[in-house]
Amino acid sequence: MLNKQITAEEFKAGQVLLFDKPLNWTSFQLVNKVRWLIRRSCNIKKIKVGHAGTLDPLATGLLIICTGKFTKTIPDLQGQIKEYTGTISLGATTPSFDLETEFDATFETSHITEAKLLETCKKFIGKIEQTPPVFSALKKDGKRLYEYAREGEHVEVKKREIEINAFDIDSGKFPDIDFRVVCSKGTYIRSLAHEFGMALDSGAHLSALRRTGIGEYSVENAMDIESFEKFLPSRENI
Repeated sequence: MLNKQITAEEFKAGQVLLFDKPLNWTSFQLVNKVRWLIRRSCNIKKIKVGHAGTLDPLATGLLIICTGKFTKTIPDLQGQIKEYTGTISLGATTPSFDLETEFDATFETSHITEAKLLETCKKFIGKIEQTPPVFSALKKDGKRLYEYAREGEHVEVKKREIEINAFDIDSGKFPDIDFRVVCSKGTYIRSLAHEFGMALDSGAHLSALRRTGIGEYSVENAMDIESFEKFLPSRENI
């Protein structure tokens, strides 16, 4: 969390800013808002601003935004271990693996026991092959996968290796399963939810997601846009 006003020179030299991204905002929108606020308050025409790892609009939580020369550290930050919490809802699937799209199929859940849930969780720990969702920003032949998906065009998505360090669940609100995941770069929690449902001989989708950590950074130290504005210089003082 910031504890003092930041000057134009400090923004240009480089800052690592921790934001708690609100629901329904894209990561791009938050970056644009931060850039605009810095330019307006500091009366500067141009400054580099970027984020260290996209969060979907339906996800909340930690988004690291870097400014100035610190944008060069973004690749290193993107490679850090991530931590998420959220909810996987069993019994129905969607094309996007979350609530961005409508349900496309329903499944039985009465056969799923606590023992089966815990045993299935273990199968996802360690290095695994994961198929990214077709509704994602990954590119194939120069085109975003979600563009193919929205046009109704089938496209084959290659699996890739990821690593799940921790996958803890709480089935107290079954068929909604609360979870905590610690994972490597490139992990899609939506895909994890979808594949978890399949492994349970059922179906599932991601109904809530919050990123709580990236490497040593925690969402507990993050701020919202309103708090950030308090640390910007007033135009009257420029």
